[in-house]
Amino acid sequence: KGLIANAQIKARDVNTLCGDVIEITARVNNGKISEINFDGKGCAISQASASMLTELVEGKSLDEAARLQKQELLDALGIELSPMRVKCALLGFKVLKLGVYSHLGKKMTAEEEEELEE
Repeated sequence: KGLIANAQIKARDVNTLCGDVIEITARVNNGKISEINFDGKGCAISQASASMLTELVEGKSLDEAARLQKQELLDALGIELSPMRVKCALLGFKVLKLGVYSHLGKKMTAEEEEELEE
């Protein structure tokens, strides 16, 4: 946990329903996420999920990170969540996707954007 100085990927978002905040910073070497950290505040689910997310994508290519599906993260959490708590669990996922796409200079499809807002 913490922010990375001189990171190539930087993204932050807030869950307006509960106030959770996640910021992700990452370094990229040879097209792969070589180092990734998160910082933020909020419920245990948002913080644990962001932590697990960093472990899932560290060492992966940017394309692999961009293709990560939200169900993969939810499966990694291994607990059943109410719809309200799913939004908490996916805040880090949303931030990661925003950061990776921004770094790649790509735009998300309408379907991808909709998935992030669910």
